[in-house]
Formats: sequence, structure tokens, C-alpha cells
Amino acid sequence: MQSVTAESLDTGMSLRDLLTDEHFPLRAVKFREANRESVALRRLSRDLSENQETVLQELVNTAVESCGADSAGISLEEPENGTFRWIAVAGSFAQYLGGRTPRNYSPCGTCLDAGRPQLYGVTKPFYDHLGVTAEPIIDGMLIPWSNEFLRGTLWVVSHSSEEAFNSEDYKLLSSLADFASIVLRHQHQQELLRKSHEAKAAADMAHKLAHRINNPLQSLTNTIFLARHGAGGSEEYLAQAEAELHRLSQQVATLLNVPLYSKTKDTPQENGPTANGAQP
Repeated sequence: MQSVTAESLDTGMSLRDLLTDEHFPLRAVKFREANRESVALRRLSRDLSENQETVLQELVNTAVESCGADSAGISLEEPENGTFRWIAVAGSFAQYLGGRTPRNYSPCGTCLDAGRPQLYGVTKPFYDHLGVTAEPIIDGMLIPWSNEFLRGTLWVVSHSSEEAFNSEDYKLLSSLADFASIVLRHQHQQELLRKSHEAKAAADMAHKLAHRINNPLQSLTNTIFLARHGAGGSEEYLAQAEAELHRLSQQVATLLNVPLYSKTKDTPQENGPTANGAQP
């Protein structure tokens, strides 16, 4: 029986370093809008100031439109889960928004480990491993992005052309990847600030609640001590203790209805639905 080696297995993935690929610089330059990069960045900057929740979606929409891609998206690394998650998707893979793929079986993982842009393709065995049905990726680009909090990739794919993208597309996508990193860094900092405010509000409320409970509890403790060690009148002390216990119960019942703080909305990158999907 012939043995099957790791080298003979078809993973359904092919990757090449974009910066060292000898054929990539020779790809034909296609007609594109001359100032598309500056136009795209100005539009996204305006979107960032007006509506932070949609700017990442506008970014991948721009990638599809400007590069003639069939689909584009932003993958976010989730180290705690060992996965990548699509946080913005446009085009043919839009149905997989929020989908996850294992980091150790993803072109994105190779891209981040290398810290360099990659050319890649995906065929049926890759999708079979993930348990999904999707069109093969004939030509794709992965651009790594990172900041001090998060990292991931920006990707574009074509389902029909082996040379869908060229050096000019790479330059544009590099700028878009940098912009995505800035947006996600800002959103993450806003989330940290929100949690910090909530934690302080919760701590302040907890201090107030402890004080309100401590007063009748201390009184009850003193009464029980006197009842146990007093010279007489234990029935009187027990009646007083019962009254203090009733007061404490009322206080606790009241406090249970007091909210600690008001919850605010999650950041955009945490709002996407969780789904299994084919991701770069």
C-alpha cells in the first residue's frame, strides 16, 4: 500500500510571497482611475468622522470597486480562539460575514507569520476541509496589517482570472490596510475606555451598596452580641434583632433592583454574526 506523505496531500491552498514573485511585477497594468487612492482615502476619512460603524464596510466596498475584485474582506486574528474572523466583507463572500476559520489552516496565518503580502489561491479541498461550498479563488492578494492591539489581513479575490490584480492594486490595498489598522486601533481604544468607565461606575456603586448594607448588618451583629452576653432582657434583644434583620432584608431587596450601570453598544468589530464560513 502506497503511503501518503504530507507533501502529497492537496490542502487546496497555494501561496507565494508577493514581493519576491518574479511574475507579479510583469502583470499588465489595467486602466484604473488615476487618483483612485487619494479619492478612496478622502472618502473613507469622511466616513470615519461621520459614521465609525460603517467605515470598515465602506473600505472593503472600495477595494472591490477600485481593484475589480469579486470579493474583498478584513480578517481579524483572534488569538484566544486560534481563529480568524471576517469583520467586513463585500462581494461574492458577503454571506460569510462573521465567519471563522482555524488559524493553523488559513492563508491569513501564513501571511501574518511571514509579515509580508501574499499571492494565493484556494480550491475545493480547502473548502471541503471547512465544510463549505464556495467558488475557487483563482487569484488573490493578502495584505497584513497590525497595531499594538490587533492584527489581521485585508484580502481581495478573483474567481475567474489568474492575473486579476497588479502592482498598482497592491499599492492601493496597502494604503487601505493601513487605514483599516488605524480604524480598528481607534475602535479598540474606544472600547477600552468604555469598559474603564463602566468598571469605575460599578466600583463606585459597589462601594455605596456595601455601605448601605453594612449599617443594618453592624447593628444586627451588635444586638446579637448583647443578647448572647447581656445580663438580661434577651427577649428584648431578640425582638430588636428581628427588627434589624427585617430592615436588612428590605434594604437588600431594594438594592437588588438597582442597576450597576447602563450597558452601551459593542464595538463594530464585535457585532458581526458568528458563522462558519470560508475565509482566506
